[in-house]
Amino acid sequence: MLSLKESLKILKETNALLEGHFILSSGLHSSAYVQCAQLMSKPDKAHKLCVSLSEKISKEFNNIDIILSPAMGGILVGYEVGKLLKKESIFCERVNGTFKLRRDFIIKKNQKVLIVEDVITTGKSSLECSKLVHDSGGLIIGYACLIDRSDKKNLLNKKIISQVELSIPTYKNENLPKELLKIKAIKPGSRNL
Repeated sequence: MLSLKESLKILKETNALLEGHFILSSGLHSSAYVQCAQLMSKPDKAHKLCVSLSEKISKEFNNIDIILSPAMGGILVGYEVGKLLKKESIFCERVNGTFKLRRDFIIKKNQKVLIVEDVITTGKSSLECSKLVHDSGGLIIGYACLIDRSDKKNLLNKKIISQVELSIPTYKNENLPKELLKIKAIKPGSRNL
């Protein structure tokens, strides 16, 4: 398994973990920004993190039937983990604002589901996936992600298996620390187009 230091080095080398002054999609400010799409665009580097995450998952769970990931961010991570664990990997997509299974994907009654994402912050996407699993009659055995930045303040009631846990404080505009005030803020990410 990769160490935290090795994992952080890969995240920084691939620009998946940036430092500076960022305005997040929530409107909050942060001194770091996570963009796993940058990591996943470098398959050799992403593979190393996914192998390590898969090893952690194998130690924690031995009864996975299927992996479910939310589109878009989780698809590649879920696929790679599924390939490494030799498990079927499917994804859900938003249809009118709600996650749905499409493309003839199904979760069978009592099927044991591991939800895999790229990044978990609030756990909202994972929770929406959970509802989909429950509505299908499946059983959630747990959650896994490359980066857990929830600070244990997520909406999930199960342990998160992650390759890296990051504590990244966020600030409201009126409470910015002096060091952030000195740096020009940028709005990265897919939601800030």
